[in-house]
Amino acid sequence: MSLQNKLDAFKADFKAGKPPYNAPPEIHPIMERATAELIASGQATRTVKAGDRAPQFRLQDQDGNTVSSAELLATGPLIVTFYRGVWCPYCNLELQAMNEVLPQIQALGANVVAVSPQTAVNSRKSVRTNELRFPVLSDVKNETAAAFGLRFNLPDYLVDLYKMLKNDLPSFNGDPSWTLPMPARYVIGQDGVVLYSEINPDYTHRPDPSDMLPVLKKAVSV
Repeated sequence: MSLQNKLDAFKADFKAGKPPYNAPPEIHPIMERATAELIASGQATRTVKAGDRAPQFRLQDQDGNTVSSAELLATGPLIVTFYRGVWCPYCNLELQAMNEVLPQIQALGANVVAVSPQTAVNSRKSVRTNELRFPVLSDVKNETAAAFGLRFNLPDYLVDLYKMLKNDLPSFNGDPSWTLPMPARYVIGQDGVVLYSEINPDYTHRPDPSDMLPVLKKAVSV
């Protein structure tokens, strides 16, 4: 089953209020309104894309180790996936899908990192829950996401909904601001230029990891 099929199946169960989600039906129009407004804002068109030079970053992984994009690129291409946090089931499904193709990625000499605004404690939970074999980096205050053009502020009505649902982003992220990154995935060549980019302001839609493999194969065959 493709990643998007898994996401669609989860979304259907979530909207139907099936256990263990038991989501009240009145929350869905609010979430859909926020997504529609983010799409309409056009922010996704102003992000870093294929052909652009990728911003460099130095972030801490789940164990407190410093991970440098420049150092990783010195060894091969780099895949960077931006996600919202361990609290987001759509993100967890994507990380699991990335984990499944990791052997193919590593066989091509590439590295993978996941980036989210959450604290190291929650990054460790991401690694443990999803049995990840690649590092999860803490992007404090979404600053790296902002450099890629991905950071956005949640509208007040969505903040109120998150608070009602006990989805406390300031606690998850160790940051009082209510910001998130748009989900995105990049393949960055060793020269620092983005070879592949997928950005979608609708967090329920994610590209299948297999979509980027042809680009990665071409990069390493040059």
